Amino acid sequence: MRAIVLMCLLHAALAHYDWNHLGDPTPSPPPKEGRECTTDQGACGCCVMVQEVNRLTTYFETSLNTLEMETMQTAQRLNNIEASRTAFSSSMNNADRMTCFGPFSDDRLVPYDFVFINLGDGYNASTNIFTAPHCGVYSIALTIYSDAGSPGNTLAACASLQVNGTVLVGSSERNKQDQEDSATIVVALQLNTGEEVAVRLSVGCFLCDDKNHYNTFSVFLLYPTPYMIKM
Repeated sequence: MRAIVLMCLLHAALAHYDWNHLGDPTPSPPPKEGRECTTDQGACGCCVMVQEVNRLTTYFETSLNTLEMETMQTAQRLNNIEASRTAFSSSMNNADRMTCFGPFSDDRLVPYDFVFINLGDGYNASTNIFTAPHCGVYSIALTIYSDAGSPGNTLAACASLQVNGTVLVGSSERNKQDQEDSATIVVALQLNTGEEVAVRLSVGCFLCDDKNHYNTFSVFLLYPTPYMIKM
C-alpha cells in the first residue's frame, strides 16, 4: 500500500514537470485546480487513492481508540465485580457432642464459630456480627435448632435476625410437647456499606448444635447497588 501511494505521489509530481523545456530556468506553472483529471487520468486516480487511504486511516484510528476505551471500561467493571464478591456461611460449632448456647437472663448475639466461607471478610467472629462490605441486595438465611434433651423438658428454640441492632424477623418455639424443633428464615434485604447483621438469642431460649451443623447463618451478596438513603 505504501509503495502504491509513493508511486502515485511521484506520478502526480512528475505530471506537473514540463519535460519540453528542460533548459528553461523558469518552471512551468502548475495546471489549474481540477485540470488534473482531464489532462492526466493517472494523477487523478492517485489523488483519489491518497484521499481514500487518509479516510481509512482516520476511521481505523478512531475505531481503535473507541475499542481501547471500551476494553478499559469492561476491565474496570470486571474488577469492580470481583472486588464486590461477598459470601459468608457458618454454623454454631463443629463439636462431636451436642452442645447448647443458652438459656440466659438477657438477650445475646449468637456466636458462629465454625465458618464455611467468609469471602469479603464481612463476618467478625469476635463480635458475632456480619458487616456489609458493599452496598447491595443481600440474601440472608438463618436456620435454628434446639433439643430439650428428653421428653417433657421445656423446648425453647427462638432466635431473630437483627439489622443495626433492630430485630427484623424472628422465629420462636416454646413448649413441652416437642423434644426438638427447628426453623428457617430467608430474606432478601438492601444493605448499605457498614450496616450490621447478627442473630439474637432471646431471653430463656437456647440453641444446640454439633458437627452436623443444625444452626447456620449465611449472607450472600446477590448484586451491588448504589448507596441508598433509607426512610
